[in-house]
Amino acid sequence: MKGIIGAICGDIIGSVYEFNSIKTKEFELFGDRSTFTDDTVMTLAIANWLSKDKTSEDVLIKELQLFGNRYIGAGYGRMFLNWLREEHPQPYGSWANGSAMRVSPCAWAANSLEEAQDLAYKSAVVTHNHPEAVKGALATVDAIYLARIGANKDEIKDHVETRYEYNLNRSLNEIRPFYSFDVSCAGSVPESIICFLEADDFEDTIRNCVSLGGDADTQAAIAGGIASAYWEVPEDIVDNSVNRLDDFLLDALMKFEDKFI
Repeated sequence: MKGIIGAICGDIIGSVYEFNSIKTKEFELFGDRSTFTDDTVMTLAIANWLSKDKTSEDVLIKELQLFGNRYIGAGYGRMFLNWLREEHPQPYGSWANGSAMRVSPCAWAANSLEEAQDLAYKSAVVTHNHPEAVKGALATVDAIYLARIGANKDEIKDHVETRYEYNLNRSLNEIRPFYSFDVSCAGSVPESIICFLEADDFEDTIRNCVSLGGDADTQAAIAGGIASAYWEVPEDIVDNSVNRLDDFLLDALMKFEDKFI
C-alpha cells in the first residue's frame, strides 16, 4: 500500500519513543502504548481539506480546528493549542516541524510538482509561517511528490539539496551519537530525509528515525510519508496502524484514498 498511510504508520510506531528516546534500530514496532498522535490527526485534517476544497483557506482552517479540537489531547504545542481555540485564528510565526509532519496529502492531491508546492505552502502558512517552517514543508512535499512519480533517491537528494540547501551528505552514524530532541524544521526535516535516503525499505526508514533518539513520531511521520511514496508499506504494518484509528479518522483516510490514491 502506498500513500499518506506511511506518515500515519510512522507516527504510531514512533509515538512510544517521542519522550522515551533510544539509539538503536532494534525495537518492537507496535506495543500496547502505540497510538496515533497530533501528527496523524493533522495529516488527516489536511487530507479532509483537500478532499473537500483544496482552493479554500477557510475550509483548511475549519478542518484543522475541527480535527484538532476533536482530539485536543493528541500532543500539540502550546501555541497551536491557542490557535485551535481562536475564532479568527492567525499564523503565529512557528518554525516547528508541524508544517512538515502534516504535509504528505498535498503531494498526492497534486497534479504537478508546482501544485504540490502551492498546496504545501498553503497548508503551512495558516499556522507555521516562519520561513524555516515553510521550507520544511516544501522540502518534504517535494521529496514525496518526486518519489511518487518515480524519481530515484539520487534525484530526490539532489533536488532537495539544490532547492532547499539542506545538508543531506551526513550519515546516520555521524548524526546519531550527538542528536537529541529537536522540534525545529531546520533541525529535524533534513535528518528525516536522510533516514529515508539510507533505508532499504519502509520499515527500515521508520527504524532509522526512531534510532536517532529525537522527535521520533514526527520524524517517522515525515520520513514515512516519503518512504510510502517510494516503497509499498507492508500489509502487517498497515493493519496494525489502521486498527488504532477510530471511525472518524478512518473515514477521512478512506475518503482521501478514494479520491486521490
